[in-house]
Amino acid sequence: MRKPLRAYGSAVLVACLTLSGCAGAGALGSSADKTVTIAMVSNSQMQDAIKLSPRFEAANPGIDLKFVSLSENEARAKITASTAMRSGQFDVVMTSNYETKMWAENGWLRNLSTYAANTPGYDVQDFVPSLRKSLSHRGDMYSMPFYGESSFLMYRKDLFEKAGITMPENPTWRQVASYAKKLHDPGNQVGICLRGKPGWGENLAPLNTVINTFGGRWYDENWNARLDSPQVAKAVGTYVDLVRKYGEPGAATSGFSDCATQFSQGNAAMWYDATSAVSTVESPDSSRVVGKVGYASAPVSKTEHSNWLYTWSLGIPEASDRPDAAWKFISWMTSKEYIKLVGNELGWSRVPPGSRLSTYRIPQYRKEAAAYAPLTLEALRQADPEHPTTRPVPYNGGQFLQIPEFQDLGTRVSQQIAAAIAGKKSVSAALKQAQQYAEAVGKTYREQS
Repeated sequence: MRKPLRAYGSAVLVACLTLSGCAGAGALGSSADKTVTIAMVSNSQMQDAIKLSPRFEAANPGIDLKFVSLSENEARAKITASTAMRSGQFDVVMTSNYETKMWAENGWLRNLSTYAANTPGYDVQDFVPSLRKSLSHRGDMYSMPFYGESSFLMYRKDLFEKAGITMPENPTWRQVASYAKKLHDPGNQVGICLRGKPGWGENLAPLNTVINTFGGRWYDENWNARLDSPQVAKAVGTYVDLVRKYGEPGAATSGFSDCATQFSQGNAAMWYDATSAVSTVESPDSSRVVGKVGYASAPVSKTEHSNWLYTWSLGIPEASDRPDAAWKFISWMTSKEYIKLVGNELGWSRVPPGSRLSTYRIPQYRKEAAAYAPLTLEALRQADPEHPTTRPVPYNGGQFLQIPEFQDLGTRVSQQIAAAIAGKKSVSAALKQAQQYAEAVGKTYREQS
């Protein structure tokens, strides 16, 4: 594969327009030498870290923390622009297994393996192996996992029992559609919640796993776009039809956070999404369905498994002039001790899941997470981003394509999907336009082969 740096250019320039000027952005974090500026996604687990951060500052009196908490789409744009342009705006950035290897290859992130080796008790071997591998470049880690996730199906056990339905351990999408139809009860609850919000990390995350299990693929082995194939059409048609008929109101603008709210407030019978959603679904402080939720494997069609592999992680941009202080914060937020702190202070249901194997040996967590912890670990083990679908593909990734162009390509395609969900265009029209976008990217790869 060609070097990602050039391919990132257009995405970085577009993202740069959302900033107050990339060249001078360093002023945000440079007001005091001891200030560490952290950019992160505003998911619930990250908000918990902000809430607990005074503990870190108390233990490290020479370091002040400044958080920039953003929605997923906004965070990706700003973090990508700042890191690629070497602005020095952020000292710690939240990244993922999509970006880390490519950014490491481009020299945008600091190598963290030496820092980790020199931190007593940090124990990188304790990280879930698939996550550790996904965040490594040439054997070294360039970001550290805060939480790891795969995907599974969440469902209301009480509603299923009342309807006389038994959820199988490994459901098919055909079965899920029949359950959604039977349990859809407008005014009480919808049959299923699925992401419809545009964004390559929003509606395309679950939808790509549906495309994969239906035997679809974005490209064949020679980088010919295949979004116009019957398999992709059937997969997207199934997803769009399901959410339009039995999904949440305003589905075309509903993302992960919206579905988390809908499901945890008892407004949906099923929800297919990230395993990390349990931090919201099983939280007694905010959820009305605690103890009422069952968990099943990601629905399939033609493949044995269809779950994804993902991690929100923390890295240090090469441009940061406070790397030692930044590492102190990263090593705190991704440590075994932090996981215990969350459990003891906020509740074991709110522990960042899926990052460390030792988490699953903590007695309190094992008891609290008995319904979903084993399935989460199994899903992380089963995920195979190197072989995501039924036929060979020239890219890696389960819920994304690990190519630099996917930030822009995926966003454009996701907008077409959202338009179909909103009823503004047909699935066939949406995929026709998506095929044109994909073909333009595929052409650049064919020309270099």
